[in-house]
Amino acid sequence: MEAWVLITIVAAGVQTLRFMLQKRLKGLGLSTGGATFSRFLFAGPLAVTGLIALMLWHQTALPPLSARFWAFAVLGGMGQIIATFCTVSLFSERSFAVGIAFTKTETIQLAAFSALVLGEGVSAIGFAAIIIGTAGVVLISRPPQGWRSGKVLNRATVLGIAAGALFGLSALGYRGATLEIANPDALFRATAALAMVTTFQVVAMGLWLRWREPGEMGRVLATWRSTLPVGVTGVLGSLGWFTAFALQNAAYVRSVGQVELLFSIAISALVFRERPKAVELAGIALLSLSIVAIVLLA
Repeated sequence: MEAWVLITIVAAGVQTLRFMLQKRLKGLGLSTGGATFSRFLFAGPLAVTGLIALMLWHQTALPPLSARFWAFAVLGGMGQIIATFCTVSLFSERSFAVGIAFTKTETIQLAAFSALVLGEGVSAIGFAAIIIGTAGVVLISRPPQGWRSGKVLNRATVLGIAAGALFGLSALGYRGATLEIANPDALFRATAALAMVTTFQVVAMGLWLRWREPGEMGRVLATWRSTLPVGVTGVLGSLGWFTAFALQNAAYVRSVGQVELLFSIAISALVFRERPKAVELAGIALLSLSIVAIVLLA
């Protein structure tokens, strides 16, 4: 097994654990913004500490970071912030496994975007995969009261699809950022990019909360015993993703990362005692099939 595949599987597992811990933060009285901020608050200092340790270990300095690097880093960082915000909000709408499955529409959306905007043709297999994925999303997004209510485009659908699109842009930004760092070591490039991105995220989210939700930052700090594990798992998972992005094309990394669906279903059933309905399981299966087909066959 290639290194990037193993790293991706581990990153997907850690990310699922982080989402589980983050979902529980809603029970502590934190707002969606506060729960999202907790994901970055402790991750920033940990990532910077890791970068400093690597620089001392290799006795090397951080290479100059170009404007192109920062463009990729900001794109990825902002995409992840808003996508995480959408995902945390989504947890209040539907079950844990279904919420995670919604974010996996990212590959389908990027395939469609490439065809419409970049002029990259979609093969017959790719088109069929997009149709299958759309069917999966329709099944997953079925309102609890049924389609007859007329609420096909419900809040869960919008949040999930938005999170998927933003996670896709985030992955592209992080892949680009790691490639812009002039160092042959993949771990060093991943850690350096992660440190810069998480520092930006802490500052951006801190300013947002101070402006929009005065006092929420204090509540996050007051619950540090619960929020610290979110930050630790967040930085470990991100380090895995960044390292995989530094080694391999982001599309292939995200393809293998779909194993997160299996992890989320297991946690949903074993930890939260949430039993997905048959129609939701069918939708998750179709969505997974479409993503694998697009990346591996199209």
